[in-house]
Amino acid sequence: MKSAVFAAGLALCALVASGPSIGQETFRNTVTGDVLDIDANAPAEGRDTPAVKKFLETGVNPYTEVPGCLPKGEEVYLESCSGCHGHVGEGKVGPGLADAYWTYPKNKTDKGIFETIFGGANGMMGPHSDIELDNMLKLIAWIRHIQVEDVSDADWLTDEQKKAFKPFDLKKWESQGKAAAEKQECKISGN
Repeated sequence: MKSAVFAAGLALCALVASGPSIGQETFRNTVTGDVLDIDANAPAEGRDTPAVKKFLETGVNPYTEVPGCLPKGEEVYLESCSGCHGHVGEGKVGPGLADAYWTYPKNKTDKGIFETIFGGANGMMGPHSDIELDNMLKLIAWIRHIQVEDVSDADWLTDEQKKAFKPFDLKKWESQGKAAAEKQECKISGN
């Protein structure tokens, strides 16, 4: 009896150590399906924001279409993604990110695109687990913002956001949108 209780205790400890925190979504590698160990691989900075906590619990990015978050998202995109995916997601070595087609259909969800960025994918898409989690959410918000095609199937937008969505216009962003966004705070409701 004691050995059975001991074995059950060990199994529970192993399960807790290998899985996500209680109340946290399970995030999986896009290619292998293995559980991504976010706690062990993400930088310590940028983890404790209300947005990251909400995202890890729900898999929904609270920064989507928050104007004040977009300039930092663009900065991270230009540093980490534009070399392969193009200046505004038009595609180069890597696939385009500004259209309605996703190489991995799961990337139509915030959770899915996070898993692909954090854990990597096929081809030259290595993991980007070195990006601070809060900045990764801003990056994902930027990728969502640069959409130029129909967003009727965009799982990352609410119905209200879909109705208000305007296709990305680089000239408008550079002439007035970015300056206006930089004057706003990057925060979610309740933040």
